[in-house]
Amino acid sequence: MAPADFQLVAVACLGIALAIFLIAKVGLHPFVGLLCGAAVTGLTAGMDPAAVIADIEKGFSDILRGTGMVVALGLGLGAVLQVSGGAQALAARALGLTGERNAAWGALVAAFVIGLPLFFETGTVLLLPIIAAGLAAQGGSAELRLKVMLSALAGLSVLHALLPPHPGPLIAVRELKADLLPAMTMGLIAAIPTALAAGPLLARWTTRGVAVDPGALPVAPALLARPASPLAALAVLLLPVLLIGAGSVLKLDNEHLSPAALSWVGLLSDPPMALLLGVLVALPVLLGRQIMAPGVQESIWREAMVPVGGIILAIGAGGALKQILVTIGLPALFGRLASLDIVSPLVVAWLVSAAIRLATGSATVATITASGIMAEVAARSGADPALMVLAIGAGSVIFSHVNDPGFWLVRGYLGTSTRDTFRTWSMLETAIAVMGLIMVLLISLFR
Repeated sequence: MAPADFQLVAVACLGIALAIFLIAKVGLHPFVGLLCGAAVTGLTAGMDPAAVIADIEKGFSDILRGTGMVVALGLGLGAVLQVSGGAQALAARALGLTGERNAAWGALVAAFVIGLPLFFETGTVLLLPIIAAGLAAQGGSAELRLKVMLSALAGLSVLHALLPPHPGPLIAVRELKADLLPAMTMGLIAAIPTALAAGPLLARWTTRGVAVDPGALPVAPALLARPASPLAALAVLLLPVLLIGAGSVLKLDNEHLSPAALSWVGLLSDPPMALLLGVLVALPVLLGRQIMAPGVQESIWREAMVPVGGIILAIGAGGALKQILVTIGLPALFGRLASLDIVSPLVVAWLVSAAIRLATGSATVATITASGIMAEVAARSGADPALMVLAIGAGSVIFSHVNDPGFWLVRGYLGTSTRDTFRTWSMLETAIAVMGLIMVLLISLFR
C-alpha cells in the first residue's frame, strides 16, 4: 500500500470512530452521529464543502429510495400479526408440536417463519416473551429457557443477515446489482445450516453454567377477542416472499410473456409492492370483522410507524457515510487489493462488513457501507454479486458487543449478566458470521 492509501484508511477510520464516539459515548441518535462522521470524513479527505453536502444528500436519498418503503411496510405487517395474535399463535403452535424436549428446534422454526417480514428487534420483542411464558407454564428450567431463546435469536439474526427481502440484504442486492432470486435461493441454502449450528447446537455448550433470571417475561396480549389462526398468519407471512420469488422466476422466462404481462409481474413482485399487498391482505384475513373495533387500527399503525422514523433516519445517514467513503476512493483501494488475488473478493467483502459492524455496532449500517464500497470490487473482480451480498450479510453480524443496541436488548430478555451475554449472544453472532462465510465459500465452488 502506498502512503496515500494509508492516509485514506486513516481518514475513513477517523470518521467512523467519531460516529462511534458520538453514538456510544455522547448518546446522540445514530442519525446525527453518522451524519457528523460523514461530514468530518469528507472534509478531512480534502473534499470541497459543497461537494460534501451534495454527497451526503445523494447518499441519504439513494439508499432510502426503495428501502424506506420496505422498512415501513415490513413493520406494518409485523404490527398486524402482533395485534391480531397471529404471531403468538404461530409461535405457540411451533412449540406445541415439538414439546419441551425439542423446544429449541421449535423455537428456531418459529423464528424462521415469524422473522420473514420482521426486523430483528421487532421479532425479538414479539417472540421471546411468548417462548418464555410457554416454557414457564410447562415448568421448564432456566437453562432450557436460555437454550430455546438463543435458538430463536439465531433464526431471527440469520434471516436479518442473509435473506431478502429483509432491508439489509435487499440494500446489498440493489447496491451490487445482483439478481434477487439467486440471492434469495442461496441465502436460504446458507441460512438453514448456519442457524442450526449457531442456535440449538452451539447453545448446548455456551449455556453451561450460565446464571439467568428464572422469571418468565410478560407476553404482550393481542387486542382481539378472537386471535387469528396460525394457518392464516402463515399464509400472510409467506405471501410477499412468494410474490417476490415468483416474479423473479417469471422474469427469467420472459420470452413467453407479453410486455404488458411483464410490467404487471414487475409491479407485483417489487419488494415494496409485495409487502404492501401483504399488509392489505393481512388486514381483512387476520382481523376479519374486528378490523373496525375501537383502537385496533390505531394500535397497528402506532406499533408500526413510531419506530420507523428513527430506523429510516439511521439507514439514510448510513447511506450518506457510505457515499462519502465511496467518493474519497475507499472502493478503489479495496478493488486494488482484491485484484492482487491474495484473497477471495468474497472474503474481502466479509472482512470489510465485519470491520464496520465492530466499529459501528449496526448490522444495517455495515451492510449499507460495505455494499457501496464493494460494488466496484464486484464489477472488477467478476465475483458473483449474489454471493457477495451473502458474504457482506454474514460479516455484518459478527460479535455484537456494547456499541450494539441489540446487545442490551437481548441481555434484558435473556436475563444474563453482561459477561454471560458475551458468552452466549456475542458468540452466537460470531458463529453466524463465520458459518455464513463458510457456506458462501462452499456455494461458490458450485457456481
